[in-house]
Amino acid sequence: MGLRSLELSGGLVSAIGTAIHLEIPPIRAGYTDAQIDDYQRLPRRSFPWRPPLRLSLKARASASHPTGTLGFGFWNDPFTFSLGQGGAARRLPASPQALWFFYGSPPNDLSFVPGSPPHGWKASSLRSARIPPALLAPAAGAAALLAQIKLTRAPVMRLARRMVTAAEEQLLIPLDTWHRYTLVWTEKAARFVVDDGEVMVAPAPPRGPLGFVAWIDNQFAVASPEGGFRFGTLPTSASQWLEIDDFQIESKSV
Repeated sequence: MGLRSLELSGGLVSAIGTAIHLEIPPIRAGYTDAQIDDYQRLPRRSFPWRPPLRLSLKARASASHPTGTLGFGFWNDPFTFSLGQGGAARRLPASPQALWFFYGSPPNDLSFVPGSPPHGWKASSLRSARIPPALLAPAAGAAALLAQIKLTRAPVMRLARRMVTAAEEQLLIPLDTWHRYTLVWTEKAARFVVDDGEVMVAPAPPRGPLGFVAWIDNQFAVASPEGGFRFGTLPTSASQWLEIDDFQIESKSV
């Protein structure tokens, strides 16, 4: 697997012993990101991962509640990774597909499961209806504009949510201590395990192809009936980091 580093506005990818260390600096304004992935220069149809496979790694972060987002797993980079904040890829928009462990601090709100907490540390599966890019781009633009209008915000966002099959489970473990994370992805289900305990089974995961990513950044994104659709960056007062170790992906019958 060919991993590449993406370091934006002071973000740093380095090695500490056997661990991969992703760190972002304190920043008052603008976007900063430290990331590794295996798809930066690929068209989506050539992203490397499909089921069945097994992902396993150990991870910890610098704080239990960092500012921004971080995580690891698989997705299709639908709008470039940084949601317009400086991603490396140049692709047409696509319907989002994701299968990962994801953390978002307030005001992040990307929950597509009714009643689920809007932010925090989660196991998450997201499969969207596939829409041709030539149709998706104008439709997404119109939806984003209508989501800014109070009268049309809720119905537009509810319609968008109906196009998504999602599963997520809040992880009640500290981010700042080492834990083993395992994801077993088959065509019919995705099984999320933390240490030796199963935390969620998603019955309708994305089909692929997807790319692997691990990252930490200072952005937020909102897609909810209450908040509409918006994204931006958050100031940070100290360096923040994510470390991953003992990392492997096995692509075979699982």
